[in-house]
Amino acid sequence: MPSDLNLALQAQTGERHAFDLLVRRHKDLLYRFVRRYIGNDDDAYDIVQDTFISAWMAMKRYDRQKSFTTWLRAIALNKCRDFGRRQTVRRRFLRLVAPNEQAAPSDWEPNVRAAQDAFETKRLQRLDRAIAELPPFYKEPLLLTTTAGLSQQAAAAELRTTTKAIEMRIRRAKKKLAEALSDLKGEN
Repeated sequence: MPSDLNLALQAQTGERHAFDLLVRRHKDLLYRFVRRYIGNDDDAYDIVQDTFISAWMAMKRYDRQKSFTTWLRAIALNKCRDFGRRQTVRRRFLRLVAPNEQAAPSDWEPNVRAAQDAFETKRLQRLDRAIAELPPFYKEPLLLTTTAGLSQQAAAAELRTTTKAIEMRIRRAKKKLAEALSDLKGEN
């Protein structure tokens, strides 16, 4: 099985098959990362597609000194940030246009499979919403270390900060999530 680096170098020369192999290899992990960041299945799917399109368009600029996974995740992270900014603008615009109207259903609520238990469904929805609503400052290190599986040191390098800063941000993110979900503790 060729390495990511070999496939990326082939893709840089325009070899579409090599890029397709990279897509197949990374799409599930990337989707899980984006899904946790955004909190919505459909939007996450669109962002992952946009990420791969952007990666294909930028393959000539791929730096072989960096891991392909890190490079791809950086593109996805930027797409997530852009999405978050667009959603903020959209919500502000809707409040200005129709301040007394009932707000449209939230774009952050995930689609839930019918077979899931009602309590677990509620907990998962609340967790997804709580994660999606975390400021990027806290959300990014949390997701890089949990969903993407990076060490705190690797997350610090990717976010261009210190390991101690990552540790503090993760601790605060977990505290904010615990506060957001505190009313669910007594339910069962």
